[in-house]
Amino acid sequence: MYKNMSVLREALVCSNLFQKSQKSKAVFIDMTRNRYVHQVSRQMTATFHNTNQSIREKRSKMFDDEKKRQLNLIPRIDKIEVQYEGVPENVLLYLNKGMSTPYNACQHMGEMLMDRSALAIVNGQFWDMHRPLEEDSTLKLVHFHDKDPFHLNRAFWRSCSFMLSAVLDLAFKEDILVELHSFPAPNVASGSFVADVDLKCGHEWTPSGEELRVFSSLMHKLAEQKLNFERLVVSAELASDMFQENQYKSKQIPSIADNYNDKITLYRIGDYVDISGGPMIGNTGFLGRRCTIPAAHKITVDGTPMYRFQGVALPKGIHLNHVAFSALEERATRINMAGLSSLNTAQPA
Repeated sequence: MYKNMSVLREALVCSNLFQKSQKSKAVFIDMTRNRYVHQVSRQMTATFHNTNQSIREKRSKMFDDEKKRQLNLIPRIDKIEVQYEGVPENVLLYLNKGMSTPYNACQHMGEMLMDRSALAIVNGQFWDMHRPLEEDSTLKLVHFHDKDPFHLNRAFWRSCSFMLSAVLDLAFKEDILVELHSFPAPNVASGSFVADVDLKCGHEWTPSGEELRVFSSLMHKLAEQKLNFERLVVSAELASDMFQENQYKSKQIPSIADNYNDKITLYRIGDYVDISGGPMIGNTGFLGRRCTIPAAHKITVDGTPMYRFQGVALPKGIHLNHVAFSALEERATRINMAGLSSLNTAQPA
């Protein structure tokens, strides 16, 4: 029913979203059979005056402005001692407080650590690679071939959900207003990473296999660009202003702020900004070539029809044969029930 929604766009949109200068040709899926879906979406979004792109640009600018404001609050550059523990050898580094990051530490120690380190442990706490160090620290680096990558796998799954949300935000034509709802806490054992979205078209759209492959392609494009996951903690007031166009985020922010001293943690890749507690992997390039978005299930959240997009992926440098990965893809098509105890599910799309 209403297959080939004809709202997905590929390389040109992706390059526009992430501010790339190179030219690429936009490819559109045939839209002759989807006029009703577009009509429904236009009717539901008639009261909105923003586009997906304008909202992204606004949030990204606010992110930049707040990041600069916070940097300007640093009165002077103080040095901190960072004791690195790991291969090739333990090293004592003197870095800039509030400015230097675990990745900067890697830059002092060699290209191997720069390439493979996806997450850090700072004073026993898991830490983003591009998050500034705040005090004298012990530093360890985590990669995907560690003996116990449990926490890194969770960060990878969380990052994949974030990337999927970014892909959903950029993949549709501007007459389809995309309103991201949330992505549940990562659970690798569930078999899929997830992003929930309100497309303002009810459940009229049933994506084809070709359209789902476009989402997978856009995930790969993000990986090729190796975009850093940038972290920024802001006030609840600023977060509310930033996400005022999103009714779901607006409702979520006060409860998050109540639990985190009136603070909201944001992340950005390219110009896509969203809320997450983190941590995330160092950059999108840690997503390997094995990445598939095989399903979009129809769910209902508080009476509102939504889609739950699900994906499965392997990190860069982790290899699996085609048969084994096909089994993971098949498993990822089954509806992931994470956070769905209070939701209603319809038939899978």
